[in-house]
Amino acid sequence: MTANPIRPTIPLDRDGVHHGFLRLPHSRNDSAWGAVMIPITVVQNGNGPTALLTGGNHGDEYEGPVALQQLAATLTADRITGRVIIVPFFNAPAVQAGTRVSPIDQVNLNRAFPGDPAGTATSKIADYFNRVLVPMADVVLDFHSGGKTLDFLPFAAIHILPDARQQAASEAAMMAFNAPYSMRMLEIDGAAMYDTAVEAQGKVFVTTELGGGGTATTQTIGIARKGARNLLIHAGILNGRPDIAPSVMLDMPDSDCFVISNDAGLFEPLVDLGDTVTKDQPVARIWSVDRSGQPPVTYTANRAGLVTARHFPGVIQMGDCMTVVAVVLT
Repeated sequence: MTANPIRPTIPLDRDGVHHGFLRLPHSRNDSAWGAVMIPITVVQNGNGPTALLTGGNHGDEYEGPVALQQLAATLTADRITGRVIIVPFFNAPAVQAGTRVSPIDQVNLNRAFPGDPAGTATSKIADYFNRVLVPMADVVLDFHSGGKTLDFLPFAAIHILPDARQQAASEAAMMAFNAPYSMRMLEIDGAAMYDTAVEAQGKVFVTTELGGGGTATTQTIGIARKGARNLLIHAGILNGRPDIAPSVMLDMPDSDCFVISNDAGLFEPLVDLGDTVTKDQPVARIWSVDRSGQPPVTYTANRAGLVTARHFPGVIQMGDCMTVVAVVLT
């Protein structure tokens, strides 16, 4: 197979604290022998488990990058046993542009796996993680939130996996992260996702949805910081006691959880995040933006449950997700 052109500027397997870059050659108009520089920090102390922590998979989601920047700036080797690989800006070009997908090739990194070492810039990043960094890891945490088009209740999440032991280990890690909500999440389309690629390698994998609207809050950043610390303690890497509070367990059992818009227009939510709804209860209306005096189109919940996500901002397109209703597990 073609070798990946990405090279780390720091050692990935040496004790101590090392700050540097994953250097991806990228020839462009303004730099013939230029490179995409993806920041990376590796903290190692002796033999032990490895955690791979990533933020900025999508460039308009900010809790992970902020939390991981603080961790990279403050974590010292004497506090751990094993190794922590921190990549605050997984999709660095998208983070710098504030966009969901890469401005270089318009590819969504979270739909680019397993990647291609001879492909576009995003495909090369995906291939490097899939073939180099993920195999090093025992546990992987990838931070997400809703970006500019969704807003979520703050939850950590796992997927339902065919391997019962991997499923149990991932669920235990999710509960250790200890977000206010914990979700067994259904993906509309899991093909080519980072999540799926990591899980296919048998790793313990936890992801999050911690807010949205293209920004972050003190609450959601605090959840991210606490969760990363708790997970490292749970993995046996970081010394200390976890900070644990109650977490509501949620499930997304099927596609009925999603309410998808068949119309474009002005989005009016009829329920808020955290509201409890019944089946067939109105959850949103879409108003025309082309003319006045037109009645709205009303959308209803496909199932009873808790409103876990909603569309953001106020204008919606055909095919957009407008509401997600999850089931509360007791």
